[in-house]
Amino acid sequence: MNYAKIKWTDISNGPGVRVSLYVSGCRNHCKGCFNPETWDFGYGQPFTREVEDSIIEGMRPDYIKGFTLVGGDPFEPENQKALAPFLKRLRAEYPEKSFWCFTGYDYEKDLLTGKLGDADLVADMLSCLDVLVDGRFVEELKDLNLKFKGSSNQRTILVQESLKTDEVVLWDEETVV
Repeated sequence: MNYAKIKWTDISNGPGVRVSLYVSGCRNHCKGCFNPETWDFGYGQPFTREVEDSIIEGMRPDYIKGFTLVGGDPFEPENQKALAPFLKRLRAEYPEKSFWCFTGYDYEKDLLTGKLGDADLVADMLSCLDVLVDGRFVEELKDLNLKFKGSSNQRTILVQESLKTDEVVLWDEETVV
């Protein structure tokens, strides 16, 4: 897997100051995407153990409230292979911090059904996430007033609560994660 960039003090992809990893590779190709260079799976640099270690170290300060996966698309099958074990490692290191992920895929139709890549890897990734912003970016539904998403069709899902209840539970600004 390749990654496009790491933001060490990101404030736009989840609440608080976060470390955000922008992965490479996306098949959704949403019109108006703000990162079209990340569609290419070969874009950027290899995601190595050294990069993982640097993220783990970068998460250490108390002012870092969490970690966010952005794309490209983290749930592309090629990315699942690297991200599932990394997320488990990162979650074990920082159980108190929040983990967010953005995907153009649909939580129920694509991720829970096993239609996208390896169902076990998807389940491993979901087990580490607190919040998932799902759905393709739709330029015609773009709304600059939305918190942490680009278009009104996208949902901000509380993953662990949704997995427990087998129903989609949505995040709102009152929810602390």
